[in-house]
Amino acid sequence: METPSTVDRIRQELTQELDPLALDLIDESDQHAGHAGAQAGGGHYRLRIVSARFEDKTDIERHRLVYAALGELMGADIHALSIQALAPSETS
Repeated sequence: METPSTVDRIRQELTQELDPLALDLIDESDQHAGHAGAQAGGGHYRLRIVSARFEDKTDIERHRLVYAALGELMGADIHALSIQALAPSETS
């Protein structure tokens, strides 16, 4: 059985915890070759996620929900994560 990639694991955790209406995840790790975090094995990712769980939440609360959903992946498999977290009412 094939081990899931970090991208697959990120998608799985976010989907399970936040039930997103949209989830776009880009692995930008190749753009950070030579960076200290990349050398330690942590990747760089850009995330755009839309979830009803973000309604009436501040940006900080939304980011905390994302970090909580990713748990142990943060700091180990993920070195850097750029987050755009939106409520459905904020999308067009």
